[in-house]
Amino acid sequence: MNDMQVYTLSGDTTAAESFTFGSATAVIGDAGTVIIVEAGDALDRSSVWNADEVRVLGPAPRPVKERLVDRPGAWGTDDTKLPVHLMARVAEGLVYLGTGTVAQTGTKLSPGHIEHVLTHCTFRLDTPLSKPNLDRVRPLVPPELPSLEWLGHVNGNRATALEQFITGWYPATSEDPEPPSVQAPAIGLPDGLRRFYQLAQHRPRSLGAQNRILPASKRQTDPNGEMLIFGEENQGGFFWSLSWTLDGPEADPAVWFREYDEPPIAEQEPLSGFLIQFSLYEAAMGAAYVALSGRLTAEQVDRFTGRLHPVPLRPFWPLAPTRFYVARGLVLHVTDEGDESFSIWAGAIHRSSLAPLADSAVEWTQFDG
Repeated sequence: MNDMQVYTLSGDTTAAESFTFGSATAVIGDAGTVIIVEAGDALDRSSVWNADEVRVLGPAPRPVKERLVDRPGAWGTDDTKLPVHLMARVAEGLVYLGTGTVAQTGTKLSPGHIEHVLTHCTFRLDTPLSKPNLDRVRPLVPPELPSLEWLGHVNGNRATALEQFITGWYPATSEDPEPPSVQAPAIGLPDGLRRFYQLAQHRPRSLGAQNRILPASKRQTDPNGEMLIFGEENQGGFFWSLSWTLDGPEADPAVWFREYDEPPIAEQEPLSGFLIQFSLYEAAMGAAYVALSGRLTAEQVDRFTGRLHPVPLRPFWPLAPTRFYVARGLVLHVTDEGDESFSIWAGAIHRSSLAPLADSAVEWTQFDG
């Protein structure tokens, strides 16, 4: 398909308007909208994200926002809405991906606070792409991935394991440390937690994406002054704490999990293992590329995990025991849902790391490989 044919999909070619922003082009006409993205794969530009999604990054011009967000019938399955045709530009020309529906958008105020600007838009393809077509418009170019050297230290030197995993997974954001609110005070913390804070000075994302390890300014003791609360769930539903005494911290203390006003429960691993587990869990939850599925049988889980390396630690999280499995650039956690079913969440530095999971016969909620 060539560029002139694109205009015919939008309606009257003499009245259609074309807008280019970043790596995307939008053609708006009286009979529909055409969105064109460049072939390839990147987090910072418009692209085909997976077999089901096309993501467009702004800021987009006002007419594009008005058509995709503000126009009546732009969302959902309203029969009166105008179709959106999605395409990818390759060396040979344009590849037609099919029609799609706006699934998610984001806006922000313009610099002058005059209007809201469309910052991103996710389209859900009406018909998923076949594997050959997906490979054509999103060729896989694997990057250099971190090693698994850290895994060999888990039951030896856990401080080394934690440091190697965090520095391998998260790039340093700056040569300058984070503000003091992130840093640990000089006294009162076990060495493992103090070292974790030191790592987070240049890698603040390691403090958590779903749940978080609290910065120094947010840590507190419980009402009885017996426990130091150092981590919490993202909505405050539960927290983690350490025993707090004036005699100084233990070398590798127990970590206590507590939900609301329920009695505290000890995590199965002490602090040294807990921090590795917390870091693995948050790395997966905050990853740009994910694969997730629920209601799996034990047999299905065995097929997944047989291709990966188990992390030799006891289960994480008392309410729903969770185990971890890894490959280069990949963390997968398996959670026991308590009804003879399991859920999995895999997070990857790059979509190529999800390849070992691609041919599994499961129903994916999302698969970015």
